[in-house]
Amino acid sequence: MPVDGLVFEDFLIYVEPYNQDFVRETHENMLQNGCKFKLATAKNGYVASYQHVKSKLVVMNFVFRKTGLIVRIYGDNVGKYTDFLESLPEGMKKSIVKAPSCKRFLNPPKCNSKCGGNVFLLGGTQHQKCRYNCFMFPVDEESMPPIRRFLEHELTCRNVQQSDAH
Repeated sequence: MPVDGLVFEDFLIYVEPYNQDFVRETHENMLQNGCKFKLATAKNGYVASYQHVKSKLVVMNFVFRKTGLIVRIYGDNVGKYTDFLESLPEGMKKSIVKAPSCKRFLNPPKCNSKCGGNVFLLGGTQHQKCRYNCFMFPVDEESMPPIRRFLEHELTCRNVQQSDAH
């Protein structure tokens, strides 16, 4: 549920101190790359979303889970930077492989109509994963640099697409 009147700093208060710099830098980067910030509430706390204004699609969220802060990246253009996926740390790759397969490919009427799924190669295997659960990573020292690079790749693709459309 959207929360009126709250700002980024209201969200940042709930972020672990050791993750605050990363979250602040990511927030600034997303805004500088044409994204709009929105704060909503969820079962385990706030959800901070960044919607690419030109494509009108969310690029990423920060969400809280019992295990801590998680980044969900909507890698809609992941097929254009699969070489990057191969460079991810093993833990992040395992998380991707373990993510649920997209029901759109398995049983189309049962999938969320906004999903569309992600199809990409990782480790020489084609994956058809759910857009909403495919790229969810805990925020920690190991994942921070690859998360930054992942977002750079996705934002570059989205910004190029929007430039090409005009």
